[in-house]
Amino acid sequence: MSRGDTCIIRTMKSYQKLTTTVPQPAACWVEEEGAASTPTGRGKLAPWWVGSGLLVAAVLLSTLTVWVLQQVSGGWPGPTLPPKCLLVPESHRFDCYPERRVVVTQELCESRGCCFIESPPPAGGKRGVPWCFYPPDFPSYTLESLNQTALGMVGLLVRREKAYYPRDIEMLRLDVEFETDTRLHIKITDAANPRYEVPLEVPRAVKKAENPIYSLDFSREPFGVLLRRRATGTVLLNTTVAPLIFADQFLQIATSLPSRFLYGLGEHRGTFLHSLDWNTLTLWARDVSPTETFNLYGAHPFYLLMEEGGDAHGVFLLNSNAMEVALQPAPGLTWRTIGGVLDFYIFLGPDPNMVIQQYQQVIGFPAMPPLWALGFHLCRWGYGSSNETWQTARAMRNYQIPQDAQWNDIDYMDGYRDFTLDPQKFASLPSLVEDLHKHGQRYVMILDPGISSTNPRGSYWPFDEGLRRGLFLNTTQGQPLIGQVWPGFTAFADFSNPDTQQWWLENLQRFHAHVPFDGLWIDMNEPSNFMDGSEDGCPPGELDSPPYTPAVLGDSLSAKTVCASAKQKASVHYNLHNLYGLMEAKATASALIQIRGKRPFIISRSTFPSQGQYSGHWLGDNRSQWKDMYYSIPGLLSFSLFGIPLVGADICGFSGSTSEELCTRWMQLGAFYPFARNHNTQNEKAQDPTAFSPAARTAMKDVLLTRYSLLPFLYTLFHRAHLQGDTVARPLFFEFPRDVATLGLDRQFLWGRSLLVTPVLEPGVDSVTGYVPRGVWYNFYTGFSVNSSGEMMKMSAPLEHLNLHVREGAILPTQKPETTSEMTRRNPLRLIVALSQSGTAWGDLFWDDGESLDTFERGSYSYLVFNVTQNIFTSTVLHASTEATEVTIDTLSIFGVREPPSKVLLNGQERPFSLNNQVLTVSDLGVSLSQGFSLWWL
Repeated sequence: MSRGDTCIIRTMKSYQKLTTTVPQPAACWVEEEGAASTPTGRGKLAPWWVGSGLLVAAVLLSTLTVWVLQQVSGGWPGPTLPPKCLLVPESHRFDCYPERRVVVTQELCESRGCCFIESPPPAGGKRGVPWCFYPPDFPSYTLESLNQTALGMVGLLVRREKAYYPRDIEMLRLDVEFETDTRLHIKITDAANPRYEVPLEVPRAVKKAENPIYSLDFSREPFGVLLRRRATGTVLLNTTVAPLIFADQFLQIATSLPSRFLYGLGEHRGTFLHSLDWNTLTLWARDVSPTETFNLYGAHPFYLLMEEGGDAHGVFLLNSNAMEVALQPAPGLTWRTIGGVLDFYIFLGPDPNMVIQQYQQVIGFPAMPPLWALGFHLCRWGYGSSNETWQTARAMRNYQIPQDAQWNDIDYMDGYRDFTLDPQKFASLPSLVEDLHKHGQRYVMILDPGISSTNPRGSYWPFDEGLRRGLFLNTTQGQPLIGQVWPGFTAFADFSNPDTQQWWLENLQRFHAHVPFDGLWIDMNEPSNFMDGSEDGCPPGELDSPPYTPAVLGDSLSAKTVCASAKQKASVHYNLHNLYGLMEAKATASALIQIRGKRPFIISRSTFPSQGQYSGHWLGDNRSQWKDMYYSIPGLLSFSLFGIPLVGADICGFSGSTSEELCTRWMQLGAFYPFARNHNTQNEKAQDPTAFSPAARTAMKDVLLTRYSLLPFLYTLFHRAHLQGDTVARPLFFEFPRDVATLGLDRQFLWGRSLLVTPVLEPGVDSVTGYVPRGVWYNFYTGFSVNSSGEMMKMSAPLEHLNLHVREGAILPTQKPETTSEMTRRNPLRLIVALSQSGTAWGDLFWDDGESLDTFERGSYSYLVFNVTQNIFTSTVLHASTEATEVTIDTLSIFGVREPPSKVLLNGQERPFSLNNQVLTVSDLGVSLSQGFSLWWL
């Protein structure tokens, strides 16, 4: 048995808080509480048990004293409480009655065998300490057997007393696989009958990890998992804190957490760092304007947790059913889902960047976007006509404001029907698209999954053909489920059916022949429905009315979507709902590749883990308000954790009316969204850059030119995301994990490891206060340096200025910007070198044709590494392709040169240079990107 297999099986008569000092035995063993401990080499156990015993005795004694005093003083209402209930501190009370819209009484609570203690409700209608909670001896599963397997262990869990939800599963199978040294896989499922599992391709381990950085112990009764980090002894998971419940439609497992620094669990609107103050996060895809506390468009059952000391780990529950995650101040966490299995992956990092890479090794790395996807996109609902759309694109060109893509919302359609064109208002759309292509620009249009069902037979091919082939969601009666979306009554495409992908492709091919679009925007794919369920409601039954409904907006699974009982090819909608957007994105990416033969560009509203392989995401229907601009940053950073780096919010806000100041500040922030699109609703004044005063327009143009100058750097970051799962927009604590001041920061972010963005997020100010981590940071525009000890700094921020700082030791590849990415990529490069205090720097550049499929996999790319040591800059070409011969490196700007050099040599030849304010500039280098070179300054 290797070191990673250690497992202690303990029998405990009650749930205990376990300390982190349990020794690591070399094999599995069972210890009965109260029995003599195994003598060999277990001497260290005695102090642990004694310590725990003394702690429990002390708590028990003090609690009993309080209890007796309260009885004597008559201060306790109602019947006397059992001491075991008083023993549980408020923060450790795990909710036994999580149902909403129920007034939990003592009688209801005790009918479940739980403790009932009223506590004052918190202000503002929030949930507080549960009144009904599990006693320490609530019946759970027992670990009956545990056997070694080639990859780990297999165990049998038995429940002898039923819990309180119907169809308890009495025997469970436990599978543990030590997949890698940093990844553990724990799966709990029905031992006797197959259950629905998420149809996601995950890597299969072929051999057991040899030197895992974790150790795993088990408690036998009640069953529990104890996972520790070997290096520190930190307990990452302890599931003995509350009972495991595994009924057919209610699965619950809870754990203690080693700290309160928890992130992820999307999609929600809120701060990046979650509050653990009795906060419940629901995962059930829903069409609703982003609002705090609501379940939003996507479902991402993954969290990242920062431990004390700067280590990090992540936990992924591979489950697509309706779910909620309850956080509490213990700190603790409870997973509750209403179907499927408990299939956990734990990622041990130990660094937060590595956790996210390890997560993406399971769900898949994101696709490499085409270069034009990283340009500026412009859209609105309500252009009114193709000519009006065209006028906007022309106005942008007239003012020479960068723009790569022009979009249209549903107004291009005839009667809001997919794959149609309004013959009056959008007749010139094919000509507009041709004109965009002529100017090196692209066209993107919206598509919805609801297919109009009310047209005369034979007049609307998408519906007729979908019906003929049986490709729609069906009711329990086997008829197409009819809901209502923009075109009126609609059927919903079943993307879990492989035949639907072919039909979707054929529809797109037919439309592309008429309007040669370049990318697709897939909206309303939760799926959204203007009715609850269908035109006939939903049938009675336990799919639409389950024994337990998580805290979903609308209190029903069918609220503003289709019935959970709807039939799909792969399963019932009850299981597949959260996968709907992912399955549509997959079908759309496949179709775009077949139609265009180039990298697909797709932006989806609904998302699920692995979606980054197929699409990006925008953060939905936000509002033109300052707080919405702020909330976009936590949204951006959360989707970085979820493996969907191509993400942004509607710049300047979608609904409501923006102001010139708000839109200017938002364009500055939005220029640093990985996906940058300004989008507006109908019946609001225009908010594209050309709609504002000359001063605001210039500020917007300038920040877009800054973005375009950084495209080589941004494109390289996306390559690293595609290759190994690096984040693009990055939280500060990813780079400074031991700096606790960074753990709550979500008003700033980094691009990669080295470009710090500090936007203005409030009105009427000309300065901004931001955190500058320890080290030297250079002003991106001037090269001026600031040496920080890790502190908040006030920065000048007039309306035309966005604060950008380059981290010491970085080399950023930039390019002279033009108004499209296609024109920019032909221009000479300028390398910005930010010397560290020891005079070193490093950077890299990935370069290809910007749109072909699998360029890295096929070897059709160039990759360069830049290095500075001891006043020598070197550019090394590690891989070359023909594209690199067309571009030159023209300028080197070296920040932080303290001593004026006497001369500068390029490949041994002397070159002119200038030095101003410690910035050494060497111009007119004219070196081909395909050639390595060296530059000395002496």
